[in-house]
Order: sequence, then structure tokens, then C-alpha cells
Amino acid sequence: MSSKTSIFLPDANATDALAQRLAPLLGTGDILLLSGPVGAGKTAFCRALIQTLQRDAGQPAEDVPSPTYTLVQTYRTGDFETWHADLYRLSDPDEVAELGLEEAFHTALCLVEWPERLGGVAPGDAIQLDLAHGPRTGRTMTLRAPDPMQAHLAPALQELCQ
Repeated sequence: MSSKTSIFLPDANATDALAQRLAPLLGTGDILLLSGPVGAGKTAFCRALIQTLQRDAGQPAEDVPSPTYTLVQTYRTGDFETWHADLYRLSDPDEVAELGLEEAFHTALCLVEWPERLGGVAPGDAIQLDLAHGPRTGRTMTLRAPDPMQAHLAPALQELCQ
């Protein structure tokens, strides 16, 4: 079973704060699938999460650009690697195999923007983050995860839930 949690993020600082709260709870084998329209905050969330993991590991926080053109960027984040993928430019799910994502799903923390491009390769136990522009300002994030993962993340989400 999976559960759903909705969170209103009034501005970019709130998006960063959520990523910072979730970062210490994630690691090797965790997969975040980030959906939403252009400009909804997917890359901003990933940037804050990766930089938090690096700082928490005592590393300098690197610049984290959107991987729109490189498709995948990898980062050393303490004891594990974090893969940040942007699949917007893929035209066929078969192209995913060339990126090495399927193996990375088991050996790294994976952050995947535009996951609908994964086709049947999308792991069923992934954490799904759906971002949408708010009715006036900000954005809403809906987090769906298998119940055990939802329970694991609950302390970081508790104060923010709508």
C-alpha cells in the first residue's frame, strides 16, 4: 500500500527547507520521481537536497545545475552517490538503458525529473513527488510513497502537511 501527503510550499525557501528536512532520511536505493510542469521547482528541490547531503557529509556544496542537456549528473554525497536525472529530452523509454539508471536505482540515491519518460522501468517502490503551481503563489507538493517509507519520512513532513 502507499500513502499520500500534500504540502503547500509558499516560496523557494520553503521548497529548500523541505529538501533539507528530507535529505538525512534518504540514502542508497531510495528513488525520488519528481513530476510537474516546467518551473514547478523540481530542479530547485533536487539542488537543495544534494547540497544538504554534501554539507551533512562535511563536503563543500557543489553547484547543482539542471541536467536537462547532460541528462544525468552524479554527485558524491558522503558514503553514497546521488544521481540527478532529467529525462525531459528523452523520446523513447529504451534510451533509459543507455543512461545506467536501472543499475543506479540499486547503488545510489536517484532523483529523476520527468519520470513518465521511464516507461515500464519506473520502480514501483519509488517516492513520487508531484509539484504543481499554487492557485495564487507558491506550489503544492504531493508526496506518494509505500507505507513503510511514508512512515519513515513522516517526522520530516509532520509540521508541513496540509
